[in-house]
Amino acid sequence: MEFDLWQAGLLVAVGIAAGFLNVMAGGGSLLTVPVMVFMGLPGPVANGTNRIAILAQNITAIATFARRGFGDFRLSLTLAVCALPGAVAGALLGVQLQGVWFNRALALIMVAVMLVMYFDKRAAEQPENYQPTRRQLLHGHLLMVGVGFWGGFIQLGVGFLIMPVLNRVMGIDLVRTNMHKVFIVALYTIVALLIFASQIQLVWMIGIALAVGNSIGGYLGARFTISGGERMIRRVLNCVLIVFIIKLLFNF
Repeated sequence: MEFDLWQAGLLVAVGIAAGFLNVMAGGGSLLTVPVMVFMGLPGPVANGTNRIAILAQNITAIATFARRGFGDFRLSLTLAVCALPGAVAGALLGVQLQGVWFNRALALIMVAVMLVMYFDKRAAEQPENYQPTRRQLLHGHLLMVGVGFWGGFIQLGVGFLIMPVLNRVMGIDLVRTNMHKVFIVALYTIVALLIFASQIQLVWMIGIALAVGNSIGGYLGARFTISGGERMIRRVLNCVLIVFIIKLLFNF
């Protein structure tokens, strides 16, 4: 397909917004994938090409968190490893994906997440250095298999699934929730990207242009997460959830 300069600029701009949203809350792929489809990419190709930008975005965010002293790579790694089997299964199914039939299901997931994050205050009462119990760790790691499946399958809205698992099930504060989230997504995205690249022809130039924007957005999102703290993350998350729920349910 032809790839013009204005399209590259559009992808970078959309990528900045998407990368910021993905790190702060989630849902950035609900911006990037439709843009690529609008540019003429088939659904599975857009789904796979999007993983190039997701990987770049999360590597940038991991480095930003680490430079500012936020890193628990042992826990991030074990959670990510649990997400890998699901991501493999999801990606193998995702290469066959056609259409947007999942919109309403995703909207219902977002409603559930918003309600859980609003009404369940237990994690908010935990100190920042709180360590999950063995039971919380077990439940969190088991749930990561399902998170990995959704992430490998479609990626759209996966942040809305990871955040309640880490924050509500495991009791981790929202700043460190985002710290773990970007590592988990980065690791399973490597596997998902390899599967997509082996099964369908990705458009690497579009993916790279989008990756530039996502990386900038990921850097800004990580900085904003650290400086804004729990209250700001919660506000951004709720605003994003409300907007995307309306968009998915009413197809605006």
